[in-house]
Amino acid sequence: MKLIIAIIRPERLGAVQEALQAALDEGGHYRLTVQTVDGHGRQEGEIEYFRGEPVRQNTVQKTQVTIGLNDAYVEPAIAAIMRGARTGGGEIGDGKIFVLPLEECVRIRTGERGGGAI
Repeated sequence: MKLIIAIIRPERLGAVQEALQAALDEGGHYRLTVQTVDGHGRQEGEIEYFRGEPVRQNTVQKTQVTIGLNDAYVEPAIAAIMRGARTGGGEIGDGKIFVLPLEECVRIRTGERGGGAI
C-alpha cells in the first residue's frame, strides 16, 4: 500500500479529480482527501501592495490531494495526477507528487485492516 500526496494548483483540482476518476473509478467512486495548504518552492508569491509599497507574499496557496492506494493503482494515479495538474507544456508551480509507504490502513466502521480497508 502507498500514500500519495500531491500538491497542485487550486484551479487544477477539477481536472485532477476527473483524471483520477477515469483511472481509479471502482463501482462509481474513488477515495481522496483534499485540503488547502500554503507553502513555497520555486514559484514566487504574488505581489500585493501594503500602504503603497509592493510586498511579495512568502507563500503560495496550493491544494493538497491525499490518496491511499493499493500498489497496483499507484502508477495509474501518478499518471492521472500529472495529466490533470500540468498546465500547458508544464510550468513552475504545477506541483509535486510524493509517494510514501503506507504501513497500515484501518476502516473505523468495521475494523477491517490492510488493502481492503482502502
